[in-house]
Amino acid sequence: MTTILHLGLGSFHRAHQALYIHQLRQQGDMRWSIAGGNLRPDMLDTMAALQAQGGAYTLETVTPQGERSYTRIESIQKVIPYQPDLKPLITVGAEADTRIISFTVTEAGYYLDAKNQLDWTTFADLRADLEAVKAGQAGHTIYGGLVSILRARMQAGAGPVTLMNCDNLRHNGERSRSGLLQFIDALGDAELKTWVEANTCSPNAMVDRITPRPTPDVAERVRAATGWDDRAALMGESFIQWVIEDNFIAGRPEWERVGVEMVVSVDAYEEAKIRLLNATHSCIAWAGTLVGYQYIHEGTHDTAIRRMAYDYVTDDTIPVLDTPEKPSPLDLRKYRDVVLDRFGNPAIQDTNQRVAMDGYSKIPGFIAPTIRERLARGESIASVAMLPALFLAYLQRWHKGEIAYTYQDQAMDPAAAHAICESADPVAAFGADPVLWGPLASRPQLVDALRVAHARVQHFVENHLG
Repeated sequence: MTTILHLGLGSFHRAHQALYIHQLRQQGDMRWSIAGGNLRPDMLDTMAALQAQGGAYTLETVTPQGERSYTRIESIQKVIPYQPDLKPLITVGAEADTRIISFTVTEAGYYLDAKNQLDWTTFADLRADLEAVKAGQAGHTIYGGLVSILRARMQAGAGPVTLMNCDNLRHNGERSRSGLLQFIDALGDAELKTWVEANTCSPNAMVDRITPRPTPDVAERVRAATGWDDRAALMGESFIQWVIEDNFIAGRPEWERVGVEMVVSVDAYEEAKIRLLNATHSCIAWAGTLVGYQYIHEGTHDTAIRRMAYDYVTDDTIPVLDTPEKPSPLDLRKYRDVVLDRFGNPAIQDTNQRVAMDGYSKIPGFIAPTIRERLARGESIASVAMLPALFLAYLQRWHKGEIAYTYQDQAMDPAAAHAICESADPVAAFGADPVLWGPLASRPQLVDALRVAHARVQHFVENHLG
């Protein structure tokens, strides 16, 4: 049997990639299975439950009309327990039968700046990981973890392996590969770099399925529907999509048999997903939080919030993604409408807390490209500017301790964010932040648009809260 080693056994992987392998196995193709574990001591209760259940778990899916269905997924044949030296993960990664190493570590877990360089200055944990690997210890960032695994694989003569990024990161294969090679350069390990360049590849991919954090009522519904007391049950929307660049160095599953789109380039799909779905999702989460909503569907059904999201896509984003010179292969207006229907699904119970996180990665990754392209064409950024203006208002609430949940942002320097909010001119300070804006920072057109948008956001909040 051939193995995919997956790093990051979170909800998204188990509702997405693991399902596709399960479907192939259900068709009788038993050639591939998943071994999975985590680089950090995350989700220990879920990992223990998966171990106790032999890797099996139930996925509940729900349509926008509220129809629920249940699938017991058994593609994870080996659950690898966490230990600090990562020895069990490294052992599996160094086996010749492991042909793909895939990973989901969230967008912020790649530590890349606006120029796709590793940001050693901002991220102490990245620097610490480099020093740990230099000292012969296992690495716990994606780069340190991969180095630990790939070194062992090289030394074992286990052969080539595909490194498959499954995160919401533009050009995710190329960029994570660049980060990995930069990390290896910083280690000074020329032998490993030569081996990685010759024996690995990193296909780009676009992944999509809304998968909220599981709540206790998911397990209750699973028990009622299936009779199984599943301590690793989870829920996702019925919609699912995976588009992968067909670039694998050591073989791959026949994913096209179960609906995966294997393509020459994922660029157009990726841009549509990141800008029309991910950015819109963040817009709704930030706006919804500001007016006291808990769930994404509540904000989606709010006329003012839906209009912000709709206008952002229609006015500013579709015009730069679908041009006479480079028409999109997708019907972007239809895609926009499907996205809003999905976000409006009340059965998903997706929280603003989950979606609002990591704004310091999402603005440069999801939103700034549209602003940059509109300005380059001499066009208005009035609609897209509403999204970062919402995030600034959200940050100001966070600064005052008035967010009703814990905000998580791996790329944010809390001291710098507090300084923005304490500035005499928070809009100008926000527009000058190089982490958020890169080369756009302090551009007069950006700051002016943010100022107008910030005033509109304040008016929106006042109207809602009276």
